[in-house]
Amino acid sequence: MSIENLNLILLSGSAVLLIAVAAVRLSTRSGLPSLLVYLGLGMLIGESGLGVEFSDAQLTQILGTCALVVILAEGGLTTRWSAVRSVAPMAVILSTVGVGVSVAVVAAVAHYGLDMSWRLALLTGAVISSTDAAAVFSTLRRLRLPGRLFGTLEMESGLNDAPVVILVSLLTTGAFFTQAPWLTVATIVYELLLGGALGAAVGFAGVWVLRRSALPAAGLYPLAAVAFTVLAYGAASVAHASGFLAVYVAGVVLGNSRLPHRRATLGFADGLAWMAQIGLFILLGLLVSPARLLDAVVPAMVAGVALLLIARPLSVLASASWFRIRLNQQAFLSWAGLRGAVPIVLATIPLSAGLRGGRELFDIVFVLVVVFTLIQGTTLPPVARLLRVVEPGGTSELRVESAPLEDLHADLLQLTIPAGSRLHGVYVDELRLPPGASLTLVVRDQRSFVPAGDTRLLIGDDLLLVATSECREEAERRLRAVGRRGRLARWFGEDGDERPT
Repeated sequence: MSIENLNLILLSGSAVLLIAVAAVRLSTRSGLPSLLVYLGLGMLIGESGLGVEFSDAQLTQILGTCALVVILAEGGLTTRWSAVRSVAPMAVILSTVGVGVSVAVVAAVAHYGLDMSWRLALLTGAVISSTDAAAVFSTLRRLRLPGRLFGTLEMESGLNDAPVVILVSLLTTGAFFTQAPWLTVATIVYELLLGGALGAAVGFAGVWVLRRSALPAAGLYPLAAVAFTVLAYGAASVAHASGFLAVYVAGVVLGNSRLPHRRATLGFADGLAWMAQIGLFILLGLLVSPARLLDAVVPAMVAGVALLLIARPLSVLASASWFRIRLNQQAFLSWAGLRGAVPIVLATIPLSAGLRGGRELFDIVFVLVVVFTLIQGTTLPPVARLLRVVEPGGTSELRVESAPLEDLHADLLQLTIPAGSRLHGVYVDELRLPPGASLTLVVRDQRSFVPAGDTRLLIGDDLLLVATSECREEAERRLRAVGRRGRLARWFGEDGDERPT
């Protein structure tokens, strides 16, 4: 490659990235998951648009795997264990037993309804059985869902990639059919258990190292934290365990620990995940050939309807009924199982392996993801209201930022009072912050002042608080509690535990 070609690649690549970043605003306003915009941008650049030809499925699989590692790492780092702990058993069952039910139902429909071979039918069911965190939360973050419901969807999207990847690999290589069924089950269980254990071990090791390291620059801490999650993936993969589960578990451990510069780490991981999503979706859009998609419409619609109306509801029923989840919430869990980049990346595995029918499978999955993401993504808000799963009168959650003051063993907390918060109208004395925490500054209408006990807080105020390391979490809980239920939060049973946002 000459320097001129490199300059051209950098010019065009940065231009595409800036266009993709600007498209986020379009997707936010329209309510569409951003993946549809990026896939469309990739198709526009491709052979039927600007004429860029790209057909390397193996390279797409490799780069797609790298992107998924980054996306799962960010998902783990931003998952609040306090918010998902109570729903973890249900999320695990939904990600394993639920996936098995979904694969079986879709495979039966594909075999008997579309006349596919059992191998291709099972691959179809396996590939489209994984939900996608990026697609789900680009839509759900605008809804005020109960913490239990949101936490289930959040954790499921991070966990169900691992068993699906194992199943797709076994089906592609043919090991699923040549070895005994009990050996297949044992392989899946082994890879999941070992992957989770290695992820936890690397995560705790990373916490121990980062807490005791005096790095010369603050920007090195986010780099090291993300590197530990990728290390977990590599260690698990070398040990023939589930790397995807390992990277997610390592991210959860790191993200829920008191790391130096934790907020900067989460921001860095979020930026990396966005870049990975943009690159991945555009790459997948480049790989597809629009001229072939017309032939995939009918089988994609059949498989998609079977997934949406039969397989997903049955998998939720088989998994969630044990945990006394109300039927309206089960219905929403069924409808909110959005598919995204993960199924399309998984479809490149049989395609790059040269499996017969692999190209047709890729086209079917691509059409299915686009059409049903469009249908589900735009209808989730009204469906949530119809099923009455939106919390009535819910208030906007406080976003608390913290900067460590290591030498003083204290933290500086910053928050903005959002519209609808019950902090509006509360006097400083009524906050009843724990000993060791103090409101030190209020910024209102671009004017800063030190509050007194009779200072009344208003919507839009920016607050700065100083809290000792020992009482920081208690101070955050108290602020969240007052933000949700007002000055009498404790009388209403509100303790301020963090919920998914």
